[in-house]
Amino acid sequence: MPTTYHVLPTAAHNDLVRAAYVHRGYTAAEAEDAARFCEMASAHGIRTHNAIKALHLDHLFGSATGGCKPGAEVKVIEKKFAASEVWDAQLKLGQSVAFSAMERCMEMADKYGIGQVSVDNAFHYLWGGGYVMDAAKKGYIAYTNCTSTLGEVVPFGGKFPVLGTNPHSWGLPTQDACGFPIVIDWATSTVAMGRVQQLKREGKPLPPGAAVDAEGNPTTDANAAQWLLPFGAHKGYGLSLLIEVMGAMIGGSLPTLRGGGAHPDIKGQPTPAGEKRTSSFYFQVIHPDAISSGLFAQGRDFAGNMKAVIDDILGHGNEGCMLPGQPEAQNAAHTSKAGGLLFSTAEVDALNEIADEVGAARFDAASLPTYDTP
Repeated sequence: MPTTYHVLPTAAHNDLVRAAYVHRGYTAAEAEDAARFCEMASAHGIRTHNAIKALHLDHLFGSATGGCKPGAEVKVIEKKFAASEVWDAQLKLGQSVAFSAMERCMEMADKYGIGQVSVDNAFHYLWGGGYVMDAAKKGYIAYTNCTSTLGEVVPFGGKFPVLGTNPHSWGLPTQDACGFPIVIDWATSTVAMGRVQQLKREGKPLPPGAAVDAEGNPTTDANAAQWLLPFGAHKGYGLSLLIEVMGAMIGGSLPTLRGGGAHPDIKGQPTPAGEKRTSSFYFQVIHPDAISSGLFAQGRDFAGNMKAVIDDILGHGNEGCMLPGQPEAQNAAHTSKAGGLLFSTAEVDALNEIADEVGAARFDAASLPTYDTP
């Protein structure tokens, strides 16, 4: 059944996002990065990490509470490794840090075949898939992970939320093979908390096995959901644990304290002296030439070999299968066809709350053009 969205002019959306971030004290450059990110998320149908989520997160844990510092400057920590850098973000806006870190990784990959940047004292960068997709479109293999703002995921076999949703994201330059980059991007929980918030706004249920209520009972009611569950039981738990421990290697501290704590027993309590509440990021970019043997079967070239492999995967009766990144590519095509960014009525209402905050003109949902998606 088709879904009807309002079409918001991209320029008007970006103007509002820039105004909101400047209103909260961010620099013009940071506001531009925020607008770029929010446009990218909305254009690709990432409703859980659009401008509404970004500014809500900033209000709860960022500029309003000291978890993010507008105008902060990244400090590079000296290391002896040519293809590696370690950054102290000093609470700079996560989107700005992520864009810069991925660009730096690409520069190192051009020179050394691979580049990595780890980031301590960070504020969440939201949708990791956008950064790896951007790098993949430029011809690179890209990866990122981060420890998310709060420990709100119950470990497999446990009952107390101690893990972040801890997303990880891969981007592969497969445009010539299938028309778009393959992008594998997901939280290590069954759903992200942003998905819970989206479904709550829209009055829709959660999938089974995604969340528990305050008493630890499984629930599909987005309004009752208190804590999240890892996807794939022990498998998702293992991936989340990997990111937590990797974050600890970078410099991250206790996940239950991150962001001020999620559980009522911790939230609102003073942070222990000398402890940290910040997230950690990791970025890696590989130049395809650095890992390619060139010994492709039947004389195929690099792009032809990728196409042959993907065609084989999607053959043999698997033609109806979807590749990771395909939904985002389809949403981007809808955005292009609509001539603007697509938002539900509830999302337009939420954007109007942001407009009220900054004293900007509200959007009249009734006068906006509409677009139906399948």
